Amino acid sequence: MKRVHVESSALESVGYDAESQVLELEFRDNGGVWQYFGFKPSAFKKFAKATSLGRYFVKKIKGKYSEQRVP
Repeated sequence: MKRVHVESSALESVGYDAESQVLELEFRDNGGVWQYFGFKPSAFKKFAKATSLGRYFVKKIKGKYSEQRVP
């Protein structure tokens, strides 16, 4: 999945596939890439507009969606 660089202290890049509803995040701290499943386009729009992507991730995404680390 293609990701784009983001201005965030927590995230390096973000990718999203609306058709499969998969959000892909690359984290700064360990460089890990994770995918989150069932992430609706409306949720992605809210995430993309968030003042703090890291804070939004912790409050609205982490632990709320099925996830998988990308090898």
